[in-house]
Amino acid sequence: MSNIIAIVGRPNVGKSTLFNRLTESRRAIVDDLSGVTRDRHYGQAEWIGKTFTVIDTGGYVHGSDDVFEAAIREQVLIAIEEASVILFVVDVTVGVTDLEDDIANILRQSKKPVFVVANKVDNNKLQYDSAEFYSLGLGDMYNISSITGSGTGELLDEVVKHLEELPEEENTLPKYAVVGRPNVGKSSFINALVGRERNIVTPIAGTTRDSIHIHYNQYGHEFMLIDTAGLRKKTKVQENIEFYSVMRTIKALEEADVVILMIDATEGLESQDINIFHLAEKNKKGIILLVNKWDLVDKDNKTMKQFEETIRQKTAPFTDFPIIFTSVTEKQRIHKALEAAKHVYENKTKHVSTSKLNDAMLPIIEETPPPAIKGKYVKIKYITQLPGKSPMFAFFCNLPQYVKDPYKRFIENKLREKFDFEGVPVQIYFRQK
Repeated sequence: MSNIIAIVGRPNVGKSTLFNRLTESRRAIVDDLSGVTRDRHYGQAEWIGKTFTVIDTGGYVHGSDDVFEAAIREQVLIAIEEASVILFVVDVTVGVTDLEDDIANILRQSKKPVFVVANKVDNNKLQYDSAEFYSLGLGDMYNISSITGSGTGELLDEVVKHLEELPEEENTLPKYAVVGRPNVGKSSFINALVGRERNIVTPIAGTTRDSIHIHYNQYGHEFMLIDTAGLRKKTKVQENIEFYSVMRTIKALEEADVVILMIDATEGLESQDINIFHLAEKNKKGIILLVNKWDLVDKDNKTMKQFEETIRQKTAPFTDFPIIFTSVTEKQRIHKALEAAKHVYENKTKHVSTSKLNDAMLPIIEETPPPAIKGKYVKIKYITQLPGKSPMFAFFCNLPQYVKDPYKRFIENKLREKFDFEGVPVQIYFRQK
């Protein structure tokens, strides 16, 4: 079960700006040209202790005007199916357009909670103008200015009431999700593991299937495999395959303990792969990178090492994860991938005793203490691992506010060296003692 909030609406109403506000990033490009949002369309957000994924649907529409409008409708349908909550963004300076009437008709038929968000409400007169959006018949209206952020707090207070409390899992088996862009070889990888062609293909256009869970138990490995590979291209609107597969990927990723991210060796690590990587990292998942179709790459003695270095430069600062070169069709190193997943899962669930932590880390800290700031010295007294689903450590000290990021990275690297957290994001907190 995952909590996804989808932002829908016609072009240029400010979807990306709202997305940036919610995910506190400036990475989606904001520009008046229609269709400029290209780069990053999903990210993690948190409000009063609830974490959720936000998707800006704007980046998934390409093509001419007639295709464009059809594509937006199609997207709204996918969003209704996959998201927990829908934010329908409208522009108060333009008013209700025909396309918005269309979108409202689709949304009225959905059972999902829909919030009408009137954007660009930057003064009192506009507060008054936004009342015309009540004509869409979608209930409550929220006035915001996503540029200044006014109104977004009240909106989020209401939105999070509709998010589900994620249940604790009864099933204790490790869960691995195989994710990646279309056509990198996910189905072939799963078929090679499971040993038979088991992807169900539904020929009816537009049928969605939820990810399949496969119980794998052989060669000394037992786990649940979350498979999103069974998506089929929809006949009519090709544009939205990307959007659809991203929705699926996010759901699988949130369910998983370890994410096996497959990339195509002939294409390298592309921006969508990096997005998925960082989303997995922010969700504190274990990560393995599988470079498939390695048999198709011209190699000299340096190629593999160079390829690895390029990947790690692109994922920095998190670089401590296994990279495995495979050829699924040749069945090369598939079991090595499983060994790596098992190892990463063990690292993710590892607990280091307080005495071991202090014995290993205090001498290092003594030798290289945090740099003094304004003549004040930080003294770290002791360290303990916090309970949680991924490794988190509290360093108790006199002046936590003076410990800066470079020192945190130094400490994280030393923890990794001493205790092996390969493939796992590590959280470090400095707390007042």
